[in-house]
Amino acid sequence: MKTYAADRLHTLQESVIRSITRYAFEKGAILLAQGFPDFDPPQEVLAAAEKAMRNQYGMTWGQPSLCAAIAQKSRRFYGQEIDPDKHVTVTCGVTEAVIAALLGIVNPGEKVVVLEPAHENYHAGIAFAGGIPVWVPLRPPHYRFDADELAHAFQQNPKAVLFNSPHNPSGRVFTEQELSIIRDLCVKHDVVAITDEIYEHLVFDGLRHIPIATYPGMEDRTITICGLGKTFAVTGWRVGYSIASAELTDALRKVHDFTTVCAPTPLQEAMAAVIGLP
Repeated sequence: MKTYAADRLHTLQESVIRSITRYAFEKGAILLAQGFPDFDPPQEVLAAAEKAMRNQYGMTWGQPSLCAAIAQKSRRFYGQEIDPDKHVTVTCGVTEAVIAALLGIVNPGEKVVVLEPAHENYHAGIAFAGGIPVWVPLRPPHYRFDADELAHAFQQNPKAVLFNSPHNPSGRVFTEQELSIIRDLCVKHDVVAITDEIYEHLVFDGLRHIPIATYPGMEDRTITICGLGKTFAVTGWRVGYSIASAELTDALRKVHDFTTVCAPTPLQEAMAAVIGLP
């Protein structure tokens, strides 16, 4: 019988995370599979969304108020100087940002180094782009990578490296030393870093999250991806964003523009109103 599905989908299946969530709901089980916050959104967040609900199509790359607030946030926490018009793209969650980044920069047959365990959408995004994943393990019990294994992966001429810090599912926050190793390899081999930093504010025990984009030589070769759903307990709002150089942003935006048009504008305006909260 003729198969109509594209070949690029043959290695993919329904999201395991979301299928387990659905199964748990059906059985009345306690759900540990998906990251549902166990606290309600701040009232200021909900009030801002209600106020902004009468809204139409917004700016494709993101509402100006939110892009400006994201730039201010990056300056406040990390000392970055971001042009909100050229460097920020608001997306429908981190998932879209990751896939738009991969589709925007990876050509068919090009390799992408992935530190794993990794979120399942990394594999999907690489498959959509026609790329080839090169998996480098974070080994238990401390979930650290082996520097020699990572160097060997970079010797295979990858286009990008994709990693998540603070890390899901291990909870690791990458150290300055680890980030320096990745930075040195990116600069040496001319590789783009795609970093998933959705958990940037969920750090404990005196640990500190540091975006690799702030390291020397990384500003123009990093696509930093964050989101607001985890921080403000509104995961269903699907408001994420990326920060990157003008060149990398242009590539990502071309994918974003023709897939989602824009993230929900009332929720963007709500986020702009509250992103400066403590």
